[in-house]
Amino acid sequence: MKLAFRTLLVIAICAMCYICVTSITVPIEFEQEQAKREQQIIKKLVDIRKVQIEYQKQNDHFCPNADTLVNFILEGKLPVVLKEGTLSDEQLKNGLTEKKALAIIKRGNQKEIAANGLENFRRDTTYISVYETLLANDYTQEQIADLVVIPFSNGTKFQFDTITYISAASGLPTPLFEVSAHYDTYLSDLNRQQLINLKDKQTKMNRFNGLKVGSVVEPNNNSGNWE
Repeated sequence: MKLAFRTLLVIAICAMCYICVTSITVPIEFEQEQAKREQQIIKKLVDIRKVQIEYQKQNDHFCPNADTLVNFILEGKLPVVLKEGTLSDEQLKNGLTEKKALAIIKRGNQKEIAANGLENFRRDTTYISVYETLLANDYTQEQIADLVVIPFSNGTKFQFDTITYISAASGLPTPLFEVSAHYDTYLSDLNRQQLINLKDKQTKMNRFNGLKVGSVVEPNNNSGNWE
């Protein structure tokens, strides 16, 4: 009996030690893995934001879905103005502006060009691919389709949302976008209780359960919720 009791006591002590250790190590391991994964997700969200801003400049609204964004990256072009020469203070004082100078150059009247001192003034617009301009340093063209896929999610794409926000103060419309990844998409294979605790904490603090950039609730200067 004494031997059995001692054996049970040893088992109980070992179980308690295991519970104490795991109660410390499991949350730490969960947070470390969460941070590692979110670092990769944030990198993609920052790059998607860059593309969204350029898309809006060309279309007056943000890209509404992942597939269209990928197509814009691979097929879209960005205007690049090659500048040669600047207007002097004297030219500006005399009422010459960039717009007027370009109009004079476009007319091609050499006497008029010389009279305004614009012999070395040029503004030529060329077009460079969105991919080459924004993402070529970080992704191959074959990797662009993966840009809109959430890491560690088994292929789930980021959620895209867009709206036209009407300011209550001015009544003016403002296009907004939001691209997001929920915890459930990239943390679901980790400790279930820790994930529940994380989501509960975020909910109680009225925070989004995951990572997102931009907002379709109100303008936020296209910020990420980690910033």
